[in-house]
Amino acid sequence: MIKIKTREEIELMRESALLVSKTLGILAQEVKPGVTTLFLDKLAETFIRDHGAIPGFLGLYDFPNTLCMSPNAQVVHGIPNDKPLENGDIISIDCGVLKNGFYGDHAYTFEVGEVTPEVKKLLDITKESLYLGIRELKVGNRVEDVGYAIQHHVEKHGYGVVRELVGHGLGTKMHEDPQMPNYGKRGRGKMFVEGMVVAIEPMINMGTHKIDQLRDGWTILTRDRKPSAHFEHDVAIVNGKPQLLSTFQYIYDALGIKSDEEQEFRP
Repeated sequence: MIKIKTREEIELMRESALLVSKTLGILAQEVKPGVTTLFLDKLAETFIRDHGAIPGFLGLYDFPNTLCMSPNAQVVHGIPNDKPLENGDIISIDCGVLKNGFYGDHAYTFEVGEVTPEVKKLLDITKESLYLGIRELKVGNRVEDVGYAIQHHVEKHGYGVVRELVGHGLGTKMHEDPQMPNYGKRGRGKMFVEGMVVAIEPMINMGTHKIDQLRDGWTILTRDRKPSAHFEHDVAIVNGKPQLLSTFQYIYDALGIKSDEEQEFRP
């Protein structure tokens, strides 16, 4: 069942989402060759707790860490470890918090040092698809309108859309209805209404859409072991239109990137 949020609840969710955004901004300064994902995980946990919140992933479904850290061919749900990042890697950092009784949950795929043009294009196209999907989140549209927009954009470039993993509703639980696939046909699925809050998160592979799971029971990686990109935002429907609760601006400030990509989705 879809749980509609009041304006007051949406503002509380914005606080949770923005704490995730700030956490990712802090991590952006530290993602570099030689740094371990376990170091970044501990940094994030300390930052979240220091700001009066609880790490949203730690212990959720028995996940062992604060962050899902997924480099290169890992799609999502990678477990932090003590292996140093290397120049040319990419890494999806997915973070969640629980604050004021509501979850925030979003992700960004970072470049580690200098990446190849081919990999950079994958990141750019995946992030573009995220905003194309967000644009479809408005009253009267349906769930698969979002998925269609994402799929249509990335498949034009020969990329694969992961089928088994999807975005989701968000609220007092990390995963609520509706499921938000990154593929679909226009006009299908549940209809969007005022007050819905969802996490939209394209997971896009450079090659095949097919995936495998490691024996750790968590880590998902591409079957052909080509790189995968993952970007995620928390979005509410306010006054009939999509409004971002999360932001990449803290990341961009840390990295010296100028962007107006979020402008149309801000309050």
